[in-house]
Amino acid sequence: MATLKDIRTRISSIKSTQQVTKAMKMVSAAKLRRAQDSAIQARPYAAKLKEMLGSLSTRVDTSLNPLLSGRDDVKNVLVVLITSDRGLCGAFNANIIKLAQKIVTEDYGGLYRDGRVEIVCAGAKGYDYFRKRGYTISKGYPGIFQNLDFSVAREIAEYASEKYLNGEADRVVVVYNEFKSVLAPRLMHEVLLPISPEVDEESQKGSSSDYIYEPSPASIIDVLVPKHLNTQIWRMMLESNAAEHAARMTAMDSATENAKELLRLLNISYNRARQAAITTELSEIVAGADALQGE
Repeated sequence: MATLKDIRTRISSIKSTQQVTKAMKMVSAAKLRRAQDSAIQARPYAAKLKEMLGSLSTRVDTSLNPLLSGRDDVKNVLVVLITSDRGLCGAFNANIIKLAQKIVTEDYGGLYRDGRVEIVCAGAKGYDYFRKRGYTISKGYPGIFQNLDFSVAREIAEYASEKYLNGEADRVVVVYNEFKSVLAPRLMHEVLLPISPEVDEESQKGSSSDYIYEPSPASIIDVLVPKHLNTQIWRMMLESNAAEHAARMTAMDSATENAKELLRLLNISYNRARQAAITTELSEIVAGADALQGE
């Protein structure tokens, strides 16, 4: 049975932990507001860019840009995984890593066994997990979420485009957490390359006009496609960043409440142990007094 000193030590330790988790919750809540605003603000621009690309693809020859041309025979796959740099955010990283592992080993299992699946890891957690297990990591970006910058998204997009154009990747898949709500993110995996522009059929029905493109359709596509890729990767990173802070805030809130409940139970145990010790001492005093009277 634990002594009073052991229980007091545990109570002191849990109180210290509770202060830390409460502070981390408050920090994550403050960061979440900024990260959530950034993610939400990036969505309209990314959606409009995709819409413009879809509208343009119906009026010009998509073969003008190889990034718009799909390949029937997929021989090599590049998986871009976006995780966080730090833990203490519940199952945030575990769930997205599990999904990425399933895509690599099951969806593209044959290619994986032939060594034709490579991984680009944005975030330290995914990088450490797959590196320790011997997966082929062609690029790693640990520590990027400490100071999130658009240049990293552009670098990843350029690397993926280069791989696709050189024939070293016939499909590029991005796996990330999308910010859905504070309670739970949404696990997402999207095909980044080849680009499949989404065409709004309603807007196409209402538009039968002919357009004059200046300087040329090919030039416009060449400008829009890199912008589209950069913006999509950046949006996904912002979504993941917001989802991470939401997950950490929720996890730290749960940890704080669990510490509170544990302190309640330990205080009950402490009071019972103290009462038992007092009762024992009283019994010994009464027994000693009775012994003295008997003499």
